[in-house]
Amino acid sequence: MKKLAVAVLSVVLLCFMGCENKKQSNNNQAPTPQTQAVQAQPANSNKAPDFSLIDITGKKVNLSDYKGNIVILDFWASWCGWCKIEIPFFIDMYKKYNSKGLVIIGVATSDRQNNVENFVSSNHMNYPVVMASDEIVSAYGGIRGLPTTFVIDKEGNIARQYVGYRPREVFEKDFSDLSK
Repeated sequence: MKKLAVAVLSVVLLCFMGCENKKQSNNNQAPTPQTQAVQAQPANSNKAPDFSLIDITGKKVNLSDYKGNIVILDFWASWCGWCKIEIPFFIDMYKKYNSKGLVIIGVATSDRQNNVENFVSSNHMNYPVVMASDEIVSAYGGIRGLPTTFVIDKEGNIARQYVGYRPREVFEKDFSDLSK
């Protein structure tokens, strides 16, 4: 019984942890593993940094093109276990809510392009996926753990930031709240 309790507690704690980002950003601070839940950061009119990157299909993706929509900007990697758990519900959410103003952009971080392309193809990812640049990682504060997800409101402000896995219901609630 004690082993079961320890196992259950371990799983619960892992649900709120993220994968360590393997690549150090240019700010000369070493990445740190996520060891505790990081709460959503409330909106305080922080403008989401704009970017222009080419997705893995060759199309240009500009964040500013999506003003007026709610954007989920998900920093992830093909090797990240928690990312692999979140991505299927992002695929479902994109199908369900894209026509209602939800945009999801995957930002592949600390990964090789061929690994990302294979992952996107085999998982039938239906939303734009770009390869992270040092500039976008730096602009978003340095990505310390994966997944790191930003929810951006219709005015282009960062409404929420999550480091580590979050269940689908968290993002659906954010979308619902910001759609009002």
